[in-house]
Amino acid sequence: MFFEQMHPTWQTVLADAKPLLDQIEAKLDSQPGGFVPPKPLVMRAFETALDDVCVLLVGQDPYPTEGHAIGLSFAVDPSVKPLPRSLTNILRELQDDLGRSVSATGNLQQWQEQGVMLLNRHLTTDVGDAGAHTDLGWAAFTNKVVQVLNRKRIVAILWGAQAQELLPLLVDCQVIASAHPSPLSARKGFFGSKPFSKANAELRMQGRDEINWSC
Repeated sequence: MFFEQMHPTWQTVLADAKPLLDQIEAKLDSQPGGFVPPKPLVMRAFETALDDVCVLLVGQDPYPTEGHAIGLSFAVDPSVKPLPRSLTNILRELQDDLGRSVSATGNLQQWQEQGVMLLNRHLTTDVGDAGAHTDLGWAAFTNKVVQVLNRKRIVAILWGAQAQELLPLLVDCQVIASAHPSPLSARKGFFGSKPFSKANAELRMQGRDEINWSC
């Protein structure tokens, strides 16, 4: 199911990852407790065709609160209130960086529509338990994903230590790295890092369209 949920372009370049995805899926199916995001949304970041991806934004793992995670890093459904604090901090930095007002919903899904891949280092976790699936095999899978994207020379935004584990695999990309936007670390280098204006500057240098980060 996970492999088949990906856009055909991803299935082509990640054909050798199918056994790993099948193994992860079997582990999830066999565990007694619930996990997030819901199974049909786990591979949502791979709905976009590979050739349409121009920016990679990596987080750690999904929001553990049931109903929050939707398969896109840091994003929630517009109906979710109040917003997770990490997302609130992202919107604050966006406003400070670009001087634009942001909506109360903080809908990041429109970033995906412009070619921003919202990828978590680990694509699932247990309900109520952040980081519970770090040993499930997701890191090996996302390593393969990033190796593919590195060949495309995209712009990569890495938030947090787990995301920055991918730095050695992004040698051909322009990387923007900072602390994670969570309340525990946002003041240790996320606030003031200006990731949105920096990403657009890199895209301009590559002759690509800027991202409209408004949300």
